[in-house]
Amino acid sequence: MSVLTRDEAQTRARLLDVHHYEVELDLTTGDDTFRSTSTIRFTARTAGDTFVELKPETLHSALLDGTPLDPAALDGNRLPLDLAEGEHTLEIAATMRYSRTGEGMHRFTDPADGESYVYTQLFMEDVQRVFAAFDQPDLKAVIDISVQAPQGWTVLSNGITAQGPDGRWTAATTPLLSTYFVCVAAGPWHSLRTEHAGLPFGLHCRRSLAPHLDADADEILAVTKACFDRYHEKFEEPYPFDSYDQAFVPEFNAGAMENPGLVTFREDYVFRSAVTVTERQTRANVIAHEMAHMWFGDLVTLRWWDDIWLNESFAEYMGYQTVNEACSDLFPDTWTEFGIGRKAWGSDADQRPSTHAVAPDPEAVPDTASALLNFDGISYAKGAAALRQLVTWMGEKDFLAGINTHFERHRFGNATLADFIDNLASATDRDVHGWAEQWLRTTGIDALTPELGGDAHHTTLTVRRDGSRPHRIAVGVYDRDLLDNKRLVLRERLEIDIPHTTPVQLPGPRPALVVLNDGDLSYAKVRLDDTSLETVRRTLSGVPDDLTRALLWNTLRDMVRDGELAPEAYLEAAHTHLPEETDLAIVQGVLAFARVQIADRYLPADERPAALALLTSLARDLIRRTEDGEAPGLRLTAVRTFIGSATQPDTIAAWLAEGTVPGGPEIDPELRWLVLARLAVLGALDEATIDTELARDPSATGQQGAARCRAALPTPEAKAAAWSRLFDSDDLSNYLFAATAQGFWQPEQAELVAEYVPRFYPAAVALGDRRGAAMSEAAGSRAFPAHAIDDASLALGETHLREDTMTPALHRKLADQLDDLRRALRVRTNG
Repeated sequence: MSVLTRDEAQTRARLLDVHHYEVELDLTTGDDTFRSTSTIRFTARTAGDTFVELKPETLHSALLDGTPLDPAALDGNRLPLDLAEGEHTLEIAATMRYSRTGEGMHRFTDPADGESYVYTQLFMEDVQRVFAAFDQPDLKAVIDISVQAPQGWTVLSNGITAQGPDGRWTAATTPLLSTYFVCVAAGPWHSLRTEHAGLPFGLHCRRSLAPHLDADADEILAVTKACFDRYHEKFEEPYPFDSYDQAFVPEFNAGAMENPGLVTFREDYVFRSAVTVTERQTRANVIAHEMAHMWFGDLVTLRWWDDIWLNESFAEYMGYQTVNEACSDLFPDTWTEFGIGRKAWGSDADQRPSTHAVAPDPEAVPDTASALLNFDGISYAKGAAALRQLVTWMGEKDFLAGINTHFERHRFGNATLADFIDNLASATDRDVHGWAEQWLRTTGIDALTPELGGDAHHTTLTVRRDGSRPHRIAVGVYDRDLLDNKRLVLRERLEIDIPHTTPVQLPGPRPALVVLNDGDLSYAKVRLDDTSLETVRRTLSGVPDDLTRALLWNTLRDMVRDGELAPEAYLEAAHTHLPEETDLAIVQGVLAFARVQIADRYLPADERPAALALLTSLARDLIRRTEDGEAPGLRLTAVRTFIGSATQPDTIAAWLAEGTVPGGPEIDPELRWLVLARLAVLGALDEATIDTELARDPSATGQQGAARCRAALPTPEAKAAAWSRLFDSDDLSNYLFAATAQGFWQPEQAELVAEYVPRFYPAAVALGDRRGAAMSEAAGSRAFPAHAIDDASLALGETHLREDTMTPALHRKLADQLDDLRRALRVRTNG
């Protein structure tokens, strides 16, 4: 199969003006394939050769202006076209194959009730798996969809759908759309419908999840409506489509997809079990993120994939900001969660050899395969952090004025970085072009370090910048509370621009703590002077502001990763300060880093048991602290941490048997499978018990839990069977593959699985060649032996990366994994 190059796309865009697609799908032909007929009306501006893309199981016929084309001329995914100047009609009939990897038309049969569902995910190149198309974002067209579906199914699409007397479903004609936005979701959906602002709104999920969607529908709709209204206060252009449906679909690879009028979400956001407020907030952020795309991405679309950040960074920033503004009664400060979680994702990616500019040069994205690699923490989180700094620097009023100009000039069209920057510049006297060159066209993360001087009465501050970007930041100056030595009070917060030419004067004696980038409005590593570092280690939980504490925890995290702070010191800080922490997002972020990175990767194997013991001790402290029931989210977080860190089975096995943690929470399905997985790792579970538990919970989540447990059993037979399921056949869906891979590698079982480490690379390469980009990414991220932290594993991986031919998606994922391994070895050496 050929990937589309930027040069090819530009050539085809100069040649063609695509007007209209008429797509007919027949979903009644069986469980493996469906019929697809597409009629494309377009104009060739001059005579010339081009091609249309499709990836059929069988190409039955192709007619160009009524003249048959030879189906045998299909070359991979390209059917060549020899065009005369003028109007043309292309008709293509094909049989297409359903997917089990979350790409194209994905089909899923619910193990709970036997009902089947299909949905499309057509991003980048996957429209070709569903219907023939000129598949590039700047060839927008009007689209009509009709679907023949099994009896009892409901069909959803980008526009309002209706079923005709013949049983066929027809969707309202769309406005101009890029082909990758087309969406169809069909099945016996459980649907909740309402109206808002004169438009139909809907929520949809599998029938077996109906009680869980019903339980959360009020909150989901409240968030949806509040964000919709807030966007209409920000944006002058009204919502550009005829309806707003949100479908929670099975085995979805991403968090969600911004299909106009029909957003698809991973169904994990329909909560089957107890969750924390931060998990509900994450769902709200995703809702707001995808809604922002209706304007930035759908109404105005990138011209080529080098500008994917224009879609994702904007939606990421706007999603967090809008939830913060419109849903503050439910979620008081979304930026704390962004700071402790998402921002770290971006900065980690920015320090790898695979880093790229937020807005890379077009030459760096020569084709769709390379473009797919840029859907990472840089395009999302770093870009959002950069936009937050831009808003701080130019002011929100001018920023929104520029955005509204952008929408007005490019509605239902395509735009580039140059267009975006020009439109922002039209709203301000600031040098936005210069800002873009320094922030969007460069890689890496700046480091800001305070240098303090002065005497007993005055303190001077100079900020050393390791990097090149300008920053507008706040500096927080803190003293110890005279009445409570464990608390700090803010003396002063002042704004400064970096670089600065003269030292900043801080009235009064040397403070206990100086925090650069207080409020976290810029994107940079922050370091501490010696006095401030000691204050943080002793008094971090006494810092009065949540966002400042999140920034300081990130500082400690960065110092561990950079070899400037011992991992044990981070664990000790967590043990000291988390029992006093009031922000749940901070607790979850710190515990996740401590458990996954420090305990499993940054500490030598012989020190891991002590780290797990400290984490279980900390979890017990948090469980005791929450006995009054006032902080159920914190208690749930502590229980999850205790389960995941347990080194002996007795306590968690007793919780499982009793169906509850003493004092709560109940062992609901999510906790039950978490306990079972840990018992499997510890050798306290057998196949018969897994079978019994699966019979108790035969849901899709239960199937994944059972797959994870079977792969985690510490026997040679279990590992051989799991390996075979992963790499010797292609029967596993994307989610069952991920679950099996998650169970397979366990630090406690390093000796048992040692023989599989060298087998991983050729097996992953072969799987990627057979199953494509999504499964390549899954193999590189989920199935990688991340527990094997040693020089031999690094050398082995580097050899395969250098010598093996593999898909770009797998190569990128393995390069990142090996860089993380290299960092872990450095941390161990420095420690």
